[in-house]
This record gives sequence, C-alpha cells and structure tokens, in this order.
Amino acid sequence: MNIIISGKNMEVTDGLRNDITKKLNKLERYFTPDTEVIVTLSVEKERQKIEVTIPVKGRIIRSEQVSNDMYVSIDLVEEVIERQLRKYKNKIVDKKQSATNFQKAYIENDYMESEDVRIVRTKKFDIKPMYPEDAAVQMELLGHSFFVFMNADTDQVNVVYKRKGNTYGLIEPDT
Repeated sequence: MNIIISGKNMEVTDGLRNDITKKLNKLERYFTPDTEVIVTLSVEKERQKIEVTIPVKGRIIRSEQVSNDMYVSIDLVEEVIERQLRKYKNKIVDKKQSATNFQKAYIENDYMESEDVRIVRTKKFDIKPMYPEDAAVQMELLGHSFFVFMNADTDQVNVVYKRKGNTYGLIEPDT
C-alpha cells in the first residue's frame, strides 16, 4: 500500500507518521501493494481529526475520526475501516464488482456480516417545488439533518443537508 500523509493547519511529526503507517499497514492483508491510501490530519481547537480515504475501483472506502488526542483518532480510524471491509466484503464480491484493488485471500475468505443493511421504514410524501434556501428552512423546522425537495429553479429532485459549523450543503443530480 502507498500511504500518503498530509497535515492541514499542522505539521505531521515523525511520531504521528510512524503510528499512522504502523496502524494502516494492518490493512495490507486486504489490499494490493499498489493501492493508494490518502491520510489527512487536521487540528481545530481541541479537535484532532484524521481522514482516511482509499479509492478502489468503483468505490471509496472512507473514515473520519475526531477526538481530543490524535493517537486515539488514529486507532479509531483503523478499526472503523477494518470493520467496513469485513461488513461490505460479501457485497463487493456478490455484485461481481472489480476486485482488482483487493488481495485474493481477502476476497476468498468468508467474513461474517455482523450488520446487514436493512431498510425498516419507507416514507412517501408530496414533493413541492421550492428554492434551496426554503428547503433548508423547512429542514430546520422539521429538525432533520437533510431534506429532499423539488428545486423550483431546475425542476429536479435535490437534497439539502446540514454540515458541520452550521452550514448547509446541496446535492444536485449531474446532468
């Protein structure tokens, strides 16, 4: 694996670099040697954040962990990625997706799926045309973290969502 480590608003020390490499090298048994792992460290006030992104053919495996200690965040991110890999392994193979980034032993090994994705509720509602700003207000009124609506400007289904720092995001279809 090729691990690329960078710091945002901070300098990556040798100690951090060594700990990240040691932890993420545990994932080598899953990936081929040419797989790229992108690690970004950042510090905001008391928040020590690590983001790990592993682009594999057709998917992105990603984890972001925040704590008040960077070494704790590093431990957590490795555990989460490993859990994701075990959980989704059968889905990757079952859908006949390209497994070129994964080790053969990982693909052939059977892992127990501890948590299946289950849809337990379906909601139906009328989608009324509105502007993204109005959708954000409606989302806040409902106390939700996202809101699906018909964009009055484009006549397409969009999603407005709440981001960190009291900001909002808009998801639009790529036309």
